[in-house]
Amino acid sequence: MSIRLMSAIVLGSALALSACSSGGSSTRQIVEEVEGGVNPYLWRASLDTLRFLPLENADPYGGIITFDWLAFEETPNERVKASVFILDTRLRADGVKVSVFRQTRDDVGEWQDAGVSTDTQIQLENKILERARLLKASEIG
Repeated sequence: MSIRLMSAIVLGSALALSACSSGGSSTRQIVEEVEGGVNPYLWRASLDTLRFLPLENADPYGGIITFDWLAFEETPNERVKASVFILDTRLRADGVKVSVFRQTRDDVGEWQDAGVSTDTQIQLENKILERARLLKASEIG
């Protein structure tokens, strides 16, 4: 994955984390709105962390969030999309799995699949977990 694309993903994740509300009531309201068979903190944190990507589909009962392709201005011949799988009703480190997909445009203008570092996916999972912990802590405290 290119350094620019990785930087954009990490920057977007950091911005999502910085948007953490200090008021517990608004956070509580957001978390209470999530209905389904998944952990509401992981669900909300996933949407917050990857909010820079266009949302394609969100299924709170199945625990799957899919984001559509996005090409960044800095790298117009490269695009990414992601899927998040919430695997547990509890807030656990292994309760979320992120899959990132990347494509590059060839000389003819066609999109071709390209590799993504496993480290990128792990970093996004960690950002989601960190955001989920912040959401839960703001509700408790």
